Amino acid sequence: MNGIRKPQVDALFDAILSLRNREECYRFFEDVCTVREVQDIAQRLDVARQLSRGRNYSEVSSLTGASSATICRVNKCLVYGAGGYREIIERMDGNKEK
Repeated sequence: MNGIRKPQVDALFDAILSLRNREECYRFFEDVCTVREVQDIAQRLDVARQLSRGRNYSEVSSLTGASSATICRVNKCLVYGAGGYREIIERMDGNKEK
């Protein structure tokens, strides 16, 4: 995804990294994104978590409400992507164990 590496995107990611808690995240993303955009991102992460737990497309669709196209896209990222979903899922799952 070298096409997204730009100073403006760096600044966005730096801003996200500076957020200190969930409430700050809610305020920032409410201003930056539409409600639907945030819900779509959250759904994709949920789809990735369900797929990584071995659930099939039908189960994932029932649990998340995601379309088969979204599930397929997320699965492609899990299999062929940069590893971002896997890294975050491992961290999220690891934090639950603590």
